[in-house]
Amino acid sequence: MASARQVLCLCALLCVPRVRCEPIRYSVAEEGESGSVVANVAEDAGLTPAQLSARRARIASPDGRQHFRLERATGRLVLAERLDREEMCGRSLPCTLAFELLLENPLQFFRVEVAVEDVNDHSPVFPEERVTFQILETSDPGSRFPVEAAQDLDVGSNSIQAYTIAPENECFSVSFKHRRKKFIELVLEKPLDREEQPELLFSLIATDGGSPPRSGTAQIHIVVLDVNDNAPTFTQDVYVGQVLENAPMGSVVLRVVATDPDVGLNGDISYRFSQAVSESQLPFTIDTLSGEIRVTKPLDFETTQKYELSVRAIDGGGISAMCNVVVEVMDVNDNAPEVVVSSFSSPLPENTEPGTVVALFAVRDRDSGVNEEINCALEDQLSFSLRPAYKNYYELVTVSTLDREETAQYIVVITTADAGSPPLTTTQTFMVDISDINDNAPVFNQTSYTMYVRENNIPGVLVGAVSAVDSDAGPNAKVIYSLRPVYPAEQDPCSCISVNSENGHVFVLRPLDYEQVRQLEVLVSATDAGSPPLSTNVTVRLLVVDENDNVPLVLHPAQDSSPPSSELVPASAEVGDLVIKVVAVDADSGQNSWLSFHLLRATDPRLFAVGSQNGEVRLRRPVTERDAMKQKLEVLVRDNGRPPLSATAALSVVLVNGLSQEHLPQQELAVQDEDSSLTIYLIVSLVFVSLLFLTSVTAFVACKVCKRKELKGGHMLYGTGNLQSSLAAGAAAGTLPHAYCYEINLTTGSGNSEFKFLKPILPSMPPHHSGTGRGVADTEDFLPVPNSMGDAALDISGTPSVGQFNGLPFN
Repeated sequence: MASARQVLCLCALLCVPRVRCEPIRYSVAEEGESGSVVANVAEDAGLTPAQLSARRARIASPDGRQHFRLERATGRLVLAERLDREEMCGRSLPCTLAFELLLENPLQFFRVEVAVEDVNDHSPVFPEERVTFQILETSDPGSRFPVEAAQDLDVGSNSIQAYTIAPENECFSVSFKHRRKKFIELVLEKPLDREEQPELLFSLIATDGGSPPRSGTAQIHIVVLDVNDNAPTFTQDVYVGQVLENAPMGSVVLRVVATDPDVGLNGDISYRFSQAVSESQLPFTIDTLSGEIRVTKPLDFETTQKYELSVRAIDGGGISAMCNVVVEVMDVNDNAPEVVVSSFSSPLPENTEPGTVVALFAVRDRDSGVNEEINCALEDQLSFSLRPAYKNYYELVTVSTLDREETAQYIVVITTADAGSPPLTTTQTFMVDISDINDNAPVFNQTSYTMYVRENNIPGVLVGAVSAVDSDAGPNAKVIYSLRPVYPAEQDPCSCISVNSENGHVFVLRPLDYEQVRQLEVLVSATDAGSPPLSTNVTVRLLVVDENDNVPLVLHPAQDSSPPSSELVPASAEVGDLVIKVVAVDADSGQNSWLSFHLLRATDPRLFAVGSQNGEVRLRRPVTERDAMKQKLEVLVRDNGRPPLSATAALSVVLVNGLSQEHLPQQELAVQDEDSSLTIYLIVSLVFVSLLFLTSVTAFVACKVCKRKELKGGHMLYGTGNLQSSLAAGAAAGTLPHAYCYEINLTTGSGNSEFKFLKPILPSMPPHHSGTGRGVADTEDFLPVPNSMGDAALDISGTPSVGQFNGLPFN
């Protein structure tokens, strides 16, 4: 309603006279700020500010939009809002805003026109910010490609004045001749090459004529379309790859790369091996798309060290190119050293000289480089060593003397190791047998043998065995036993002893008598069957063990006189006085010679007592008048053998009562006769004993000399004298084998007689020992036989006791 009213008012005003025909014209730049002064309209209209207020001046616009405002107080016309010429007028020229200045009382109006002048406030704008062209690389120069022109809302000189390309390039230029055209043209100045420059990107700039000028930009993207005008090209003429010979299947060896500057199907490249070599024969395959060459079969450096291949690259248009591929197989330490034996000598004689070549062998390794370097060594071997011969040949030689008895077989282990990482090793074992030579003599299991045989033995009885072992082998170890003379001067060995040549059994061929021969000594030789034969001797001592085969022999009083001599005993003799001493010996030894004395029978058994050990007959009680003057006694002498043997001694004792001087001459005469006879016996005995002593000393010294010359252990002297015959001879002559003195002191009226028994005048021969045995003395001298068990205990040094003898294993 308000707008309709304004229109009516304007029509009325137009009908009112007093309207100025010429409009008042002003100009104002667009984009002025609100309140900016356009002009003083009151002044130009010939009015004063007071009139404006009094007449209620105002502005009337035909479209009803108030772009200006009138200040009544000052009469100035000011902008009511910011003006935008492009919005109000677009591209029309000129752009004028017309309105009327109305006054009342009286009604009057003035026509006012305000020309809005353009300001370069707009930049050129292309319809598309990015324009893409696809152009074949074979397009001819001069070809034109239209581009929609940029738009600039400004007009006049502020509108678009020029088009440029930035950055400048030599391929395109811009054609802009007519401003009215809605497009401009890009002109191809030179041929395109997609392989050289597949696309171009530049800016098309539109610039107006404002001050300062404004511009607009569009991005031009030129895509050069490909044509298959290029062949594939490999990055290398020759590809060299390395692969370990133990590479697993599917391992990538290398990759060949070919490029084709074409695109699309023309640039798609496929790879394959040359048809000159069948792929089935190769241990490789090639990926047709990626060009990767992979391992398909096991590789062996020792068989093939290098493969030379040809690879063809083909693009989608059928154009191809070729390259060479060299695959080098790298060695790994996969082969252990090998030992090749050229010669080997076994068995070796044990007298082989040091430095003798036992084996000749070569070592090799099919690997290469450090993997084929080989080191040889012996394992824990002192008798052999390795000696380099020539290049990779080695000799196994002896370095010390060999002894089959110590080691019959040598296991020589040779270890070969290469220098790879980790190293591989191989062992070669040589079994070196050592053959025997006869270099060892038989060895007895004892340094000497002592055997025992009872006297009166059965002929051919086995008394023991000797045993020798030869550490050689075969015939060299067979031992044969034989007897040898003890002394070099002897022609034949003892004929009473024999030894079995096969097993060493020792036999006594004839009976032996202990009283004649107490021991025998022979040499047994053990000889092997080698060539030349070797032998060893051992001493065998045969000790004769005594048997109780001799009866006791009464030496005193002599039993061969008839009648027997009488012993005088004074009636005044006291109890315990010695009457007589029975002396007896036994040719046996040991306990067989131990004698005991017993009173067998007597005229008056209660008058006398006999010492069981010493044979002394003593008074048991005082002599009385009732006792018979002549007493007969019989003493039994018995040895300790099993069974015991015995002998008897007949004695005659005269009891003398009251010896007077007149009896003395007769008695002294008798005594003198008896003393002279006894003196003769004693002299003979003394001479005999002295000779026996000198003979014994001489024999003893001779034995010692022989011992030092022949054996360390010495030899036992054979019994050269017959003791039993000596004793018998002494007994028959009325003498003792040892010097005894009997002294009778008779005093008148004393009624006592005193007997003195002296020790032997000559000392006994010391015991003579020699050789080695099993705890039993090898020899024993004939020591003084005890006269009775009371005199002294039997002590024969080195002689086994009865229990020991009985316990010995006799055959």
